Amino acid sequence: MTNMAGEYFPLSNDAFKKMVSYDLSPTSELYLRLKAKHFIVETLPDPAIDLLATKYRTKKSFLYDFTSLHMFVVTLRCNQKCIYCHASSVNKTEKNKYDMDIETARKAVDICLMSPSKSLKIEIQGGEPLLNFETVKFIIEYASNHALAKDKNIEFVVCSNLTMITEDTLKYLADNNVFISTSLDGPKDVHDFNRRYREGQGTYEDVVKSLEKARKYISPTRISALMTTTKYSLSYSHEIIDEYVNRGFTSIFIRPLNPFGFARLNIHEIGYGSKEFINFYKELLDHIISINLAETFIEEAFTSILLTRILTPFSTGFVDLQFPAGTGISGVVYVHDGNVYPSDESRMLAQMGDNSFCMGNVHKNTYDELFFNSMIKTLIRDSCLESLPGCSDCAFQLYCGVDPIHNYATQGNIVGHRPTSDFCTIHKEIIKHLFGIILQNERNQMDVFWSWLTGRNISEIRAD
Repeated sequence: MTNMAGEYFPLSNDAFKKMVSYDLSPTSELYLRLKAKHFIVETLPDPAIDLLATKYRTKKSFLYDFTSLHMFVVTLRCNQKCIYCHASSVNKTEKNKYDMDIETARKAVDICLMSPSKSLKIEIQGGEPLLNFETVKFIIEYASNHALAKDKNIEFVVCSNLTMITEDTLKYLADNNVFISTSLDGPKDVHDFNRRYREGQGTYEDVVKSLEKARKYISPTRISALMTTTKYSLSYSHEIIDEYVNRGFTSIFIRPLNPFGFARLNIHEIGYGSKEFINFYKELLDHIISINLAETFIEEAFTSILLTRILTPFSTGFVDLQFPAGTGISGVVYVHDGNVYPSDESRMLAQMGDNSFCMGNVHKNTYDELFFNSMIKTLIRDSCLESLPGCSDCAFQLYCGVDPIHNYATQGNIVGHRPTSDFCTIHKEIIKHLFGIILQNERNQMDVFWSWLTGRNISEIRAD
């Protein structure tokens, strides 16, 4: 059982029937434990209700940071053509048509700085953003120069495949305290199958060389990577984790395919079912836990996000696990031509020819017109899990989230249909698996989980 504050309690069917039938003895241990966990109250008003309300507000605290993540797509051009490219990148020679110019960047930053959130993250994407580095530099400098007057703290992230990185670029990023996010899909065979240059050759060797070069200028704690799972990846769960450990990473984010761009075109070659991904995830998680038990710290980031939601009272900033959905109200995307979208997925849909979720354009629309239009209100209204069929009575509701754009792309409408949703199946099975571990409460596994949540090595956890 779970409640709206995210507290949980394991209960047998017989005990559950007694509870809902008011047949539990008020002096029984079970009754007292359920009361302590706020599943039972005896009188109204009860201080427990106020406590639950405080916990619920804490879980929903992300709503106070209205649109804190601002993504800038400074170019669609890329020197790579990855087999699953969600962004449908174009050839790097197509310069003028697919690059964000300085004036568009200026207007987009002005809109960004109007966000009521005090702490902003500006994530600069592509294509390959280094192909339009002048605009990248302008965004960083213009936003930094105007942040103080707007009382904003800004964190910058550049998402790059790293294959075009130079010493001068690294010096600039280091001098401006910029984080780097890159892609590493595993060992050479896996990475080169997924991520190739436009001419067809693999990119692994160049990526790992550039990664080592980057770490000479930028702290390893400011360089992250994520991997995307294709059908070819499924047989290499251990090898993928080992690659991240050998490359000095302390975190890996296991990401399933998104049904956009080249991934949709190549689905017959790289696609898989939700059960296959879940089995892959379980194998991978077991291997990561064993590595941590051997005193090497590496977390699976998606698991850490879920554990934060299950084991702590706190909210997370992860846009994909929020309700109402983070589309527009937590994250927003400005593309090269000034169009604005409520999520990365919605701009990917636009590149595939469906512009249904365009919020407007920075050259034509005001902040209010962009963020308070009827489309954004519809996305918010139809992404509250408390009222969605299949979610409203789900025990895992408060730990999960909703992606109305994914629903639209895969099922034809933003509400979606949970019994046939891969998004729902994958999230539910992963949460069930984690609860299986949590309720078993085996010390070694829980020590690893708490080390991830506190950012400490397992030896420190055991010392406590």
